Amino acid sequence: MKLIKKNIIHFQRYRYFFMKKKTIILGIESSCDDTGVSIIQNRKVLSNIIIHQKIHSKYGGVVPELASRLHDQNITKAVQQAIFSAKIHRDRINAISFTLGPGLIGPLLVGASFAKSFSMGLEIPLLTVNHVQAHILSHFIQNANINNSYPNFPFLGLVISGGHTQIIKVNDFFQMEILGSTLDDSVGESLDKIARILGFYYPGGPMIEFFSKNGNQKKFIFSKPIVSGLDFSFSGFKSDVSQFIKKKLKKNTLFVKQNLSDICASIQNIIAEILLEKVEKAISQTGIFRIVLAGGVSANHEIRRLFMSLSKKNKKLEIFIPKKEYTTDNGAMIAITGLLKYERKLFDSIHITPYSKFKTFS
Repeated sequence: MKLIKKNIIHFQRYRYFFMKKKTIILGIESSCDDTGVSIIQNRKVLSNIIIHQKIHSKYGGVVPELASRLHDQNITKAVQQAIFSAKIHRDRINAISFTLGPGLIGPLLVGASFAKSFSMGLEIPLLTVNHVQAHILSHFIQNANINNSYPNFPFLGLVISGGHTQIIKVNDFFQMEILGSTLDDSVGESLDKIARILGFYYPGGPMIEFFSKNGNQKKFIFSKPIVSGLDFSFSGFKSDVSQFIKKKLKKNTLFVKQNLSDICASIQNIIAEILLEKVEKAISQTGIFRIVLAGGVSANHEIRRLFMSLSKKNKKLEIFIPKKEYTTDNGAMIAITGLLKYERKLFDSIHITPYSKFKTFS
């Protein structure tokens, strides 16, 4: 009788583990300055909580030590909010996924420590996630892109964010090959640095986009970096803009103020063209006509406009653009990647440790 009772308790504890149709994953994102926690059931988002750290704006960039402390303060609250918003009990969660890297090591350790404790406490599997891979796989969340459809394999992923600029050939969910990367600054990092030159607070990329709306994007011509293959380089472009601004300010101290919209529009247009030209080259080299945009910078309206116009010119081309809530770092992209790993039983050890630098796709 005791044995039967013990087996019933054991089954009840793990009953959701075996109910594939009801698979629920909790995802934690803490690679930089946003604490993201999401709960998904199958591919549907039940909750997606993001707690932003606005304090970094006064420092001109993310302060890693401060970010770590704030993640530590916010993560329990974010998880509680996610569970409450999803209207589930925590015992219904089948597994927990978290960002292993790349990113800032302090914030990553906060997320990893919480996820491991949660996993041990509920006796559920642990799933680690590559941050870049998760940006791409966010397109497999239900209704996550403006197409409201999932991209078929193979496709080319363009990941553009504050930390990454990469063209990736995606053959399957976990079969990815990097075709090109930035040799120096990422596109998002370059926009933030240029924004500081213009007098904007961090993050500066959205400010450049805002002031570009009524500007003439052909008013000022900046040089495009010449880089072989499918790699990128933005440091030379950033220097060109910096020297241009300094030179103009010597002659007219009000130059930036008088020409702000045109400057921002011109900068934004050149960056969008650089990205577009590299992707066109990747299409030519691979013969793959499916393009998936991902990462925070993919929210930029000029980049989205240029890629959409490309698909209108070439009917063979399919462009998948994420909805804006899935462009920046979020827990949903970690949860969906965790779900896809869960379905393939790609579980991880409690002893695994985060990494800051990009390694390889696992």
